[in-house]
Amino acid sequence: MRDPAPWQRRYERIALLSLLFGLISQYLMIGHSFGINVPLFVALFYGLYFYAVQGRIGGFDQWRGQSKSGWLLCLPIALLSLTYVLFANTLFQSLNIVVLPALAAAQTVLLTRSSAKPWYRAAFYHDVLYVAIFKPITYISVPFELFASRFLPNGFISEASSPAVSRARRIVLGLLLAAPLLLIVILLLASADSIFQSLLNRIPSLFGDVSIGNGIVRLIAAFAIALYAFCYLWTLLFRRTGEQLQTPPARLAKVRFLFDPITAETLLICFNLVYLVFAAIQFSYLFGAASGLLPEGAAYADYARQGFAQLVVVSIINLGLLLGGLHLVKREGQTAETVRKISLSLLVGCTIVMLVSAFSRLQLYEQAYGFTQTRLLVHGFMLFLGLVLLMSLIRIWREHFSLAKAYIGLAVAAYVVMNYINIDAIIAEQNSIRYSSTGKIDLEYLKTLSPDALPALVKLQKEHQNDLPALTPIIDSIRNAAIEHGSWQSWSWPQQRARDIDD
Repeated sequence: MRDPAPWQRRYERIALLSLLFGLISQYLMIGHSFGINVPLFVALFYGLYFYAVQGRIGGFDQWRGQSKSGWLLCLPIALLSLTYVLFANTLFQSLNIVVLPALAAAQTVLLTRSSAKPWYRAAFYHDVLYVAIFKPITYISVPFELFASRFLPNGFISEASSPAVSRARRIVLGLLLAAPLLLIVILLLASADSIFQSLLNRIPSLFGDVSIGNGIVRLIAAFAIALYAFCYLWTLLFRRTGEQLQTPPARLAKVRFLFDPITAETLLICFNLVYLVFAAIQFSYLFGAASGLLPEGAAYADYARQGFAQLVVVSIINLGLLLGGLHLVKREGQTAETVRKISLSLLVGCTIVMLVSAFSRLQLYEQAYGFTQTRLLVHGFMLFLGLVLLMSLIRIWREHFSLAKAYIGLAVAAYVVMNYINIDAIIAEQNSIRYSSTGKIDLEYLKTLSPDALPALVKLQKEHQNDLPALTPIIDSIRNAAIEHGSWQSWSWPQQRARDIDD
């Protein structure tokens, strides 16, 4: 591994400390009421801040910008953070959620002279708001570029290393890249499928006492805190409002994300191994064999109709992995290319299995709880996603196939089809069929349907006139709303059909 420049070593340490800050912060805050965790959080932030702003210009010059006013703010900030330990007044605790960050932002801007305005002028607070909220957003890509400049080819992989050592480093990098997203995916899959979750529970202390949902929330919170902390510090290091102090190192802007093929293949193999286990469970579910694998006390009917939303989310994540595997992997030799294509094809296959499972689960859910517009739109989206994956599969093996053209054409066609399938009529028809077989129907939801649903509702009324007297006012309400504005300029086929039914 090459010896990085001093500025890069420093920025990497700031990034790592920001990540550590995010992880500790979520541990202190998530799931706990305010107390001693507040002053601890404030102390951690200032420890990170004072480390970052040493030699604030490029990491070499002496730290400048000390201001008596800035240092004086240490007292109210410390005292206000301690109020969460000393008192329990809910009004001031709520107010201090806003006041403490505002004072901290003003102090950090003062101490680093990130605003040229005096603190007693309104313009200074405009600069504080800009530096604290808006400017960090523009630097969101910086930590990823910093990481890429060090760990992608010509960085983490040293030309002087032996082939075995180089390959091992690439594999380790792939494992490190896979770990965070794979953890989220595993949590989603466990939330979607109780058999998969029971399989995970057999691995001792894999997640400890952290629940699936809580684990995802904690990971997202840690990442968000770390990303914001780093971007805010980067703003203070390199940007003075109204004038450019120093541009971040130019090489960061030139890095193109092209992953080493061994690293990418390691990442894809990790995901595919998990997906193959999950796909095997889904096949058992689709053929009805899963009922014998369920944990004690779990009902097969409940198992089968849950988790479709999580499976759709995982499918979208997989689409992102697929596109990354197509466009962000360095091409290196025929063998590596073949492995990449097979890995991506396997990813597509497993994702399609997930979509089929999600589609089946949603159908069972609709049979149990009724048909709605949202549920039918999700059906349509899953079909669209499946076609997108098939187009992507073609692209994996045919380099000159244009995904952009295929995606855009497919999206336009899918949108037109969804407009023409008459979704409200389908909802009314399917809910009528469900009522005939189960005796259950959501009349309140039927009130929200458009006149497109009238033919099916009128047919249901005729078939079950004695059983559904409440359906008559619903039909009348929809019909009256359709024909209320009877001018020729407002003519439409549903309106005309409503009049014909009335006649």
